[in-house]
Amino acid sequence: MATQQVGRAPAESTGSTVRVGELEVGFIDGGGGVPLVLVHGGESDRTQFATLRARLGAGIRAISYDQRDSGITVNPPAPYTLEVLADDLVALLDALELQSAHLLGTSFGGAVAQHAALRHPERVASLILVATTPSFAMGSEAVDELLNMSHDDRRTAAADFFFTPEGQAELHARPQTLTARNPEQSARRHDAARQHEVRDRLGEIAVPTLIVHGTADRLAPYAGAVLMEQRIPNAELRSIEGGRHAIAVEFADTIARCVREFLGVNAA
Repeated sequence: MATQQVGRAPAESTGSTVRVGELEVGFIDGGGGVPLVLVHGGESDRTQFATLRARLGAGIRAISYDQRDSGITVNPPAPYTLEVLADDLVALLDALELQSAHLLGTSFGGAVAQHAALRHPERVASLILVATTPSFAMGSEAVDELLNMSHDDRRTAAADFFFTPEGQAELHARPQTLTARNPEQSARRHDAARQHEVRDRLGEIAVPTLIVHGTADRLAPYAGAVLMEQRIPNAELRSIEGGRHAIAVEFADTIARCVREFLGVNAA
């Protein structure tokens, strides 16, 4: 069970911004209790977690934010790395006056969270890694297939990459959070993603870590989740049989239950 730091959020707003160094960062901050920062995927933004947020329940202060080139965040038009994005995350904690927080990252956001834990271990209370990978090389063929599509084609193809057949049948009731970006913004994010490689550094992650992963994820193959469990000293793996890449949406009830148990938050 992860240790708790309790805090209370200001009134929730989907359009709030905060100054974070050279950035103007869009964020959603709602609830009171254990601070949990939700780190969105490569093609999404702060609104990705609407389904999960609604299921987390009382006792969790859920904070989601827009990374560079995402949502309503304003950043310089310059290249960056995952290390820079990890530093941005910690600077956001400073702006919100949080000494530390638990991090839940999905996909690309899980990579950002891993780098944050490696670069700033004293600021990370625990990690929850959902549908992510320790290396871009694991699953890179499927990722490149998706990233090389146009935005419209990507939206069409994403259903099969992200959801099970049963989940696709319910897509009309699920929010779509693929964020439109211009070619320069997309290129910066894709370049950052391709640099992700921490397989040889997983043993340095000292914080309690929960890994939740679908066994049928093409974009972040299940083998990566197994490797993370093996190499991160204080890690546990929860598998979702047949789950694909969007388990945080399709299996939000399961993810929320795992999060509450891991953080030691009593059932609502």
